[in-house]
Amino acid sequence: MAAADGIEHMVATPHANDRYHYDREYLTQLRDHLQKLIGPAPRLGLGCDFHMSYENLQDVMVHPERYLIEGTRYLLVELSNYSIPVQIDEAYTRLQGIGITPIITHPERNPILQRTPQRVIQWVELGCAVQLTASAFTGRWGELATRMAHWLLKRKAVHAIATDAHDLKHRPPILSEAREEVEELSSVEVARALVDDNPRAIISGKPLPYFPEPKVDA
Repeated sequence: MAAADGIEHMVATPHANDRYHYDREYLTQLRDHLQKLIGPAPRLGLGCDFHMSYENLQDVMVHPERYLIEGTRYLLVELSNYSIPVQIDEAYTRLQGIGITPIITHPERNPILQRTPQRVIQWVELGCAVQLTASAFTGRWGELATRMAHWLLKRKAVHAIATDAHDLKHRPPILSEAREEVEELSSVEVARALVDDNPRAIISGKPLPYFPEPKVDA
């Protein structure tokens, strides 16, 4: 389904939190096995959805290769729906201090950030990237998530769009519909940057070609 939608590369991002033990070596073996089953396309990479807990932060500072998108210095960071650490800005700064670029995943779906979206702008100003869920643009996550996705896009605080696919029915690996929405809301160039140029740079471990200064009062 992903290949039919034009997706060339998928990064598997299992959770790394208190509920789900993250075993990089085991997951690498699973990824390699799956790649053999499906053939050369789409290519499969491995990262994680990194929960910003005290224990995780201490471990990633010592063993970043366990959590980063392989071969890069990019880390997908997931924030809890129930609380955000007071020291979150300091944590982002510490990560960048060792050369890691945090990518904040699906903030548009976070009920805390839906009430305080300006915090996402502040994190972009700190150097973090932002990744939104494709189906948030098409209404899958409700009006609040769609509204915030539009709000962040308008303020140039979105750097990538991902499927966050979990299955073939409710959360399928489809990017094209969101790309079309972004083309209408912004431009063809921005849409291409969010689903192609920037993701390609991320998996290649290169700087993001599209990283504008966010518009605070757009």
